[in-house]
Amino acid sequence: MARTLNLIGAGHVGRVLGRLFAATGAFALQDVLTRSQAGAQDAVGFVRVGRAVPSMDRMRSADVWMLAVGDDQIGPVCAQLARCQPLQGAIVFHCSGARSAAELAPATQAGALVASVHPIRSFADPAQVAQHFGGTFCGVEGDCAALAVLTPALEAIGAQPVPIDAQAKTVYHAASVFASNYLVTVLDAALRAYQAAGVPEPVARALAQPLASESMANVFRLGAAAALSGPIARGDMDTVARQQAALAAWDGPTGALYAALVAPTADLARRKMDDNGKDKT
Repeated sequence: MARTLNLIGAGHVGRVLGRLFAATGAFALQDVLTRSQAGAQDAVGFVRVGRAVPSMDRMRSADVWMLAVGDDQIGPVCAQLARCQPLQGAIVFHCSGARSAAELAPATQAGALVASVHPIRSFADPAQVAQHFGGTFCGVEGDCAALAVLTPALEAIGAQPVPIDAQAKTVYHAASVFASNYLVTVLDAALRAYQAAGVPEPVARALAQPLASESMANVFRLGAAAALSGPIARGDMDTVARQQAALAAWDGPTGALYAALVAPTADLARRKMDDNGKDKT
């Protein structure tokens, strides 16, 4: 018999994991609780199994509890769970990338094993993610006994669990922000700068796409230092200064963003020079 699973919080992440755990038989999903009964019923429709419940005290006991709630709600929801439900010997885990399993201290005090599981991808389209979840990396940390149960369950849905240092959880999550959110911000600056030079927005995207795509491909193929090109990599700091001044005159925040990236890019260029100077024999 598969271990039973209850889901608290049924946003995009909770729905996708709930559907996949249930569909593969990794866990037997029982009850779903979210902010409203209608929301819970909608989530059950997506997951295709389970029972929508109106309150935590109406949930059945379970072997595993998934808290797919907002970061600021993990502690309060866990405390409420510990008050409402018997947790001795159960597994309680959350899905935050920014908070560690230590946020689940009330569950630990109630005798539960705790962990965190953070899928490293965008969940903007839950149906699409559920269909193509295979290969998704998941940062995991927490009690070894909890991970001994959660790791094979994640592997059953096609995930690739990656152990991370709980003490560096915030830095770990910031890495995902750099790789996804801030990348979009930088590309937006590029598109707006093209448009400031008279290039229509659709053409600006066409101009930026090969540069961005090739640069990212080179980073993942060669490493960041080897992939770096452009004026800083060439040591052309006069061009950098002119660009920074022009951007600052055009749009202050964009100029500040450019300026903030000069020093780390110069450091990357030095690493590239050091790598090029190493004996490859």
